[in-house]
Amino acid sequence: MGSDNTRAQNVILQEAKTLGELGAALREQQIPRIPVRIPRTLAETAVAAWQRDAGEGGTLDEETFEERIARQRAGTLALIGIAVEERGQRDSDCVVVDLHPEQIGVAMDAADEL
Repeated sequence: MGSDNTRAQNVILQEAKTLGELGAALREQQIPRIPVRIPRTLAETAVAAWQRDAGEGGTLDEETFEERIARQRAGTLALIGIAVEERGQRDSDCVVVDLHPEQIGVAMDAADEL
């Protein structure tokens, strides 16, 4: 039974690595931005994250895997914030902005952990 679990884990790890390689190949392509509607309060929070991030520099101490993921997600929020600030258009209680699909994917992955 243990051997089957190990084999299954190896397959899963290899497939996860392959997904990463596929992602790297996709990053090399010119993928068009996608217009999305973001609730205004969330758009304002993203802009605030960008404004906070723009003024900070320096390096972090060693970080755990979970801390690295959180930092990368915070960085993605800041990138969405600059997009909102530069290209966002208010539409009622939302802001419409074109985002890169990778940013949308990161946000959706973060939603899975709410």
